[in-house]
This record gives sequence, structure tokens and C-alpha cells, in this order.
Amino acid sequence: MDAIGIIPARYDSHRFPGKVLAEIAGKPMVIYVWEQVKRALLLDDVIIACDNKDVFAIVQDFGAKAIMTAKEHLSGTDRIAEVIAPIDVKVIVNIQADEPLIKPLMIDSLVETLLRDESVYMATLMRKIKDPKDISDPNVVKVVIDKNNFALYFSRAPIPYFASEVSIEDICYKHIGLYAYTKDFLFTYKNIPQSGLESIEKLEQLRVLEDGLKIKLIETEFDTIGVDTSEDLERVRQILADGNARDTAG
Repeated sequence: MDAIGIIPARYDSHRFPGKVLAEIAGKPMVIYVWEQVKRALLLDDVIIACDNKDVFAIVQDFGAKAIMTAKEHLSGTDRIAEVIAPIDVKVIVNIQADEPLIKPLMIDSLVETLLRDESVYMATLMRKIKDPKDISDPNVVKVVIDKNNFALYFSRAPIPYFASEVSIEDICYKHIGLYAYTKDFLFTYKNIPQSGLESIEKLEQLRVLEDGLKIKLIETEFDTIGVDTSEDLERVRQILADGNARDTAG
């Protein structure tokens, strides 16, 4: 197979326990995400990686392919590695179960990049920042890139520093946490020890840069909202309701 999408569905979220089963548009959030991911044209398969028997049973009832994984995993990356270890596949896409606004084109752009360019082994997304408030918001992760669109640094702090006047849309990018890797690199990635900058910023991708490896950034016009709190959930519900209302009116 060329590409597989894996959705790690961790039940015991510290900030919002059970959020993967929170209702969105009449179905559990993880199923809403799964349905969006299934619309991607370049994925040969989509699997939900579960750590809870109730979640496993519920997603199967909706017709999703699911695999139970060990509870001991410390990260979604480890959970994905368990699932894909026996599978012959070139590219794996790590899709967060709490990103219901994800678009299929976002996934396809990453898969296309890795299949087209064998020198790229890890890729993720960025979007131009348009709201100046996002620059100083630590919940909005920023990224700066080199001339070939490889990451120089990710940070919760405002980067780059504005020593002269410039439009934020020309230089400031929000990182969107959707990742694709080659299968070989995924096992390299999961075995890289936690780095100093990662522990400071609480950004796992920094261990890749500190190890001297590269991450390709693909620009997208789409944005997402990760559901970390009940307030985030209500915000997503409202965005989807407003979008459906516009579609109906049109």
C-alpha cells in the first residue's frame, strides 16, 4: 500500500476525559473525524488505534476499522507504530482524533509530497496567520521555515521577532499538527529521546530538529481547532452548525 491514515484515539485525556466520544453532529467526535479522513483520495486505508474497549466497540458499531493497542503507550506515535509494524506501507498519516475540522485535501497534500519526493521523510502543515492576536497566543504554535520550506524552529512564543515593519501574512505561520512520515522514519522518530527544547516548549516535533533531521512544511489554506476543552467542543459545534446553515441557505 502507498498510504494509511491512523487515528490514535486515547480515551483518558487529562484536560477532557472521554473527549473522543463527545457528540458532534449526532455521532462521537472520533467517528466524525474518521468520516472526514475517509474522504481523502490518496489513503488506501484508515484505522482507529484505540486504548479503551468501550471506544473500540463504539467505533466498530459505526463500521470503522479499529485496532486495540496497549494502554502503556506514552504517545500517539508509539500507538501508531504498534498498529503499522506488521503492515507493508510507504506513508503513514497521523490524524488527531480531536481535530473534527480536518479537510481531506490537507491529508492528500501531505501524502502527495512524500510519495513524490523520496528525500522527504516527514511532513506537516502550516497556514498563514491573519489575526495578530495569534502571534502572542501560546496555544497557537508558530513555525519558521527555510527557503525550501523545511522547518527551522517551532515555538509557542512569537516568532520571528519583528525588528522592522512587515505584514504578518508575509512571514508568520501557524503550525497545524497533522503529520505524515515514511514507515522507516516513523520508527526512527519514536526512538529519538526527548530533547531539551521539546521539554521546555512541550512540542514533540522539536526532538526531530534537535537531532539534526528535517521536517517539510506544506502550506494550506485550511485551519483546524483541536478540541482540548468543553469550550473548544462548543466552538467547533457552532462552526459546523453555521457552515451547515450556509450550505442549506445556498
